[in-house]
Amino acid sequence: MLNRKTSLGMLIGSMVILGTIGIFRRFIPVSSPMLAFVRGALGAGFLLLIRLCQRTIRKRKEPAFSLEQISSDSQLSLWKKFIWFGIPGGMIGLNWVLLFEAYRYTSISVATLCYYMAPTLVILCSPLVIGEKLTIKKLVCALTAVFGMVLISGIAGGELVSFQGILLGLGAAALYAAVILINKKAPDADVYEKTMIQLGAAAIFLLPYLLLGNAFSLKGLDPAGGFLLIVVGIVHTGVAYALYFGSIRSLKAQTVAILSYMDPVVALLLSWFILKEPFSVHSLLGAVLILGSTLISELSFT
Repeated sequence: MLNRKTSLGMLIGSMVILGTIGIFRRFIPVSSPMLAFVRGALGAGFLLLIRLCQRTIRKRKEPAFSLEQISSDSQLSLWKKFIWFGIPGGMIGLNWVLLFEAYRYTSISVATLCYYMAPTLVILCSPLVIGEKLTIKKLVCALTAVFGMVLISGIAGGELVSFQGILLGLGAAALYAAVILINKKAPDADVYEKTMIQLGAAAIFLLPYLLLGNAFSLKGLDPAGGFLLIVVGIVHTGVAYALYFGSIRSLKAQTVAILSYMDPVVALLLSWFILKEPFSVHSLLGAVLILGSTLISELSFT
């Protein structure tokens, strides 16, 4: 078990890495489906490598093992793993595509805040999907976040920021909310194994679309863009997920909830200071309402 300082450092590191992905996307000249495919494939490969190393260290004196043995700690059948982890993995792939497209059609800050409506959608859908009770606090927080989204959109000020970008961001949020709800119902499994399967499924799900649509191409990708593409696949996915899941076991749930909000904050700050993206007073208030209400809904004050 890691000590608390190490775990905090790992969690903060993962959030900072994830908060920079929008900036990287701006400088990678490939289609969003292709970027999502590479991200899933490289991320899954990286986690597979970690899993193999872990098992090698634990069982160094035992005979060689096959890939099937990597999942031996889990009692789930391959079919159940496909249902519970593979299908959500495909949804994650599509979710990435929509988010990367949202970055193209609107600012990183607006796309990020639209994406962070996912917890609000989970709150509103939980009573119907998984039977969780909708408390007054959660309902108020959800409605506050919705109002914040109205401010972000620009409707309140009479100027819609980007209708297409907002829809893409909210679509990504809806898919991620669905993944969260499915994972809440899914049987227990090793987090590295589950994440590895879901990332691999994301890549596999996108592959037919890329092949059939003749979109499986890296045409126009220069060396700098190629390097950034690899970074997104390995660092922003494999490394970030490994740091995140490796840290949360040693931290309290509320600590994880609070520090997880470094991701959108980093994204917002970078979009303002590096890309010089405009951000109005209405948008700033909307950001506070969305992130603040979502955070409060996840915390217990008892």
